[in-house]
Amino acid sequence: MAERSTPAASKLTVVTLVVSLAAAASTLLPARAEEPRPEGPHAKVRVGLVFDVGGRGDKSFNDAAYEGLSRAARELGVTTEVLEPSGAEDREAAMRLFAARGFDLVIGVGFIFSTDVNVVARDFPSTRFACIDYAPPMEGVMPPNVAGLRFREEEGSFLVGAVAGLMSKTGHVGFVGGMDIPLIRKFEAGYRAGVQEVCPRCEVHAAFAGTTPDAFRDPVKGKALANSEIAAGADVVYHAAGTTGHGVFEAARDMGVKAIGVDADQHDEMPGTVLTSMIKRGDVAVFDTIRDVAEGRFQAGLRTFGLAEGAVGYVDEGPHAAGIPEDTKRKVEALEQRVIRGEIKIPER
Repeated sequence: MAERSTPAASKLTVVTLVVSLAAAASTLLPARAEEPRPEGPHAKVRVGLVFDVGGRGDKSFNDAAYEGLSRAARELGVTTEVLEPSGAEDREAAMRLFAARGFDLVIGVGFIFSTDVNVVARDFPSTRFACIDYAPPMEGVMPPNVAGLRFREEEGSFLVGAVAGLMSKTGHVGFVGGMDIPLIRKFEAGYRAGVQEVCPRCEVHAAFAGTTPDAFRDPVKGKALANSEIAAGADVVYHAAGTTGHGVFEAARDMGVKAIGVDADQHDEMPGTVLTSMIKRGDVAVFDTIRDVAEGRFQAGLRTFGLAEGAVGYVDEGPHAAGIPEDTKRKVEALEQRVIRGEIKIPER
């Protein structure tokens, strides 16, 4: 007679299969990048980070997250590793691999990880997870071991919108978004509000590169969209489009207008063309979350970072902001303080 499987045995089989599949999937992923082994009180704390579309070296959001990870290794002494998925199917496998290896914290960089984080977190309830730009589930609740890290992108975009509105000579400015989703619409909404705050007569031309994650890595499409907006009169163009934004920079350079970068200081991508960049401090969110785990203070749930927390802003100091007149900086600074005090409410859409 065949032996009947008990619920406990079935559960053990499922867990064993999950770990085995994660290990097998790791052979399909790029080689892990492991930082030098640190020493110190938190050396046994292990943190795994999985990059978003575009990967490390994007001079943008992924690099900002990596800086937060590196800072945690330097200052806290935690042990870190990173993985860069080659495709959408690898995101869950990468996080599952870190969790199966017993990592204390697994971080997904980007909203596209939201569903994957929820799935893996439920399979590994003793592992802590964090997701940058986390989108809560439409139905149900967040897993109790997930920290959703979100930003008030509209606040930083408001500031660069004010810069664009104050500096435009044509009364026309542009915006190029990557994937047409609510997150990127927040960038557009804040930018529009900033432009209108200082230049009610100005017109904002906006376009998106697509409706899939590939819209964040299509410089050719970015250049075409920017060229169209410049042809309509835009003399300052802001992008929130990942590596698609490099095409925006090329169009601005070729047409002799100014561009505004996003997420990190992108001046060096196109010196003389990039007027400033909206800063989204993914490094702050990553570092703070790792520190909480290392010090035993991890809290699940949503956490939001904005101007008041020093997590968004724009490049307004040093040679990379040399093209912005001091009078413009003073006006934008005054607007920033009004936002922090709650005197200006910035729309998210």
